[in-house]
Amino acid sequence: MAGRALWKGFLKFAEISCPVALHSAASTAERVSFNTLNRKTGNRVKREYVDIDTWKVVEREDQIKGYEVDDNRYILFEPDELAAAVPPSDKTLRIQSYVPFNEIDDLYFDKPYYLLPDRIGEETFVLIRDAMQESNVGAIAQAVLFRRLRTVLIRAQGSGLIATTLNFDYQVRSAKEAFADIPKLKIEGEMLELAKHIIKTKAGLFDPRTFDDRYDAALADLVKAKMEGRAVKVKKQPKVEPSTSLMEALRMSAGFGSARASKPRAAAAQRAASVPRRVAGKKAS
Repeated sequence: MAGRALWKGFLKFAEISCPVALHSAASTAERVSFNTLNRKTGNRVKREYVDIDTWKVVEREDQIKGYEVDDNRYILFEPDELAAAVPPSDKTLRIQSYVPFNEIDDLYFDKPYYLLPDRIGEETFVLIRDAMQESNVGAIAQAVLFRRLRTVLIRAQGSGLIATTLNFDYQVRSAKEAFADIPKLKIEGEMLELAKHIIKTKAGLFDPRTFDDRYDAALADLVKAKMEGRAVKVKKQPKVEPSTSLMEALRMSAGFGSARASKPRAAAAQRAASVPRRVAGKKAS
């Protein structure tokens, strides 16, 4: 069962409307969670809004939203004024276009949802799903979701549809700016060969079942130990020694060891010797 729907409306496919329901595809409900308590009394504590000058509690009816325009100067907004900014909604996901999967930049992916047929309309839902699946495209749609006009990527998966809300363009940092300070280096020869060898030895398939939330598992063990009255040992963090030689670290990672007479290493060195090596744009001496 998909659980309670977060949103219900219609998926608009040309002039065809299909009733659909949006369900969360990811959840943190299974994580270990804690309450904050008063150490002295063992009672739970609660959060309250206080005036930063008087330190008196501000009751809910006295709280108001404000936009800071200058140092400690605010424009105040009543709830109904803010509600006026919410775009009108007719509960419809309107498909704007269809795009090939290789054109979709996953930097824009926000949150995934399951899109299911609601009440009636299974035949229309399956038609849309199969048409997109066989065309190998995703649908770009728009709808008012959670108070904002959101752009959503819809794609077929299994017997249903996945709807992923997309980040707005202003939310995604420029990759060019983020990578601007990375120096332009050229790595060739043995170093690159060893790195490629390491990648080959770790080749595998994407399997999320192998993802291990070690922190949450450790918290569960900690809770169990406390419930059973066992002492909790505080572990020391292992000290990581940085490698002084990238080449030596590569050889060790590739399983060639540090012995200079190692046959695999000797073979790699022999191959590299036949090619002029450039590192950081300089000729090897």
